[in-house]
Amino acid sequence: MILLISDLHLEEERPDISRAFLHFLQDRAPHAEALYILGDFFEVWIGDDAISPFQRSIARALRQLSDSGTRVYLMHGNRDFMLGKTFCREAGCTLLSDPSVVELSGEKVLLMHGDSLCTQDLSYIKMRRWLRNPLSLFILRNLPLHTRQKLARKLRNESRSQTRMKASDIVDVSPDEVVSVMAAHGVRTLIHGHTHRPATHQLQIDGQPAQRIVLGDWDQQGWALEKDEAGFRLGCFAFSP
Repeated sequence: MILLISDLHLEEERPDISRAFLHFLQDRAPHAEALYILGDFFEVWIGDDAISPFQRSIARALRQLSDSGTRVYLMHGNRDFMLGKTFCREAGCTLLSDPSVVELSGEKVLLMHGDSLCTQDLSYIKMRRWLRNPLSLFILRNLPLHTRQKLARKLRNESRSQTRMKASDIVDVSPDEVVSVMAAHGVRTLIHGHTHRPATHQLQIDGQPAQRIVLGDWDQQGWALEKDEAGFRLGCFAFSP
């Protein structure tokens, strides 16, 4: 069995989500062959050199899971795209590129965070290209810590404000982009997060049935996708008190 999750947005201000995730690691994840975390694992990440005691405690919990035999894979999201090799070494996880094609229980599947599929949001896509440019990343990583903290707060506040103002179809994925990306990678299943709209969508790729599975965010409840030889099961669960 394989587990896939995304959009936990872990931060000290939400201890309920952190507790739920730690319980998930202890209770459910050890039974899985692999755990895939598809972006926005943390609410914000300004660099591995600024890791906090809270973030280090999450790394230790992931390392414990990895040491027990469950493979752990992590993908960047739009909130934590500066997460780097130092954290991954501490957490015992493998950093995946976005997008990545992997084999899950014998099926070739495309994994993405999902933000690059929102091509109708032109201002966001333009900003994303700039932020993910290697030169921009080099500059950001070498800014003073207090400057990165200030910039992160500014981007976070602007993102929340702009999302509230934009039409729902603008901040969702573009159907044409989904079909194009899936066809280019030769897959019949795409799994992503980002939009916080958990569902399984049936579609056609080159005349063949296909599916897009959207992972849910962890806020009032947790979401996880299970994959085994019987197929995919997307489900939610309540946080324990």
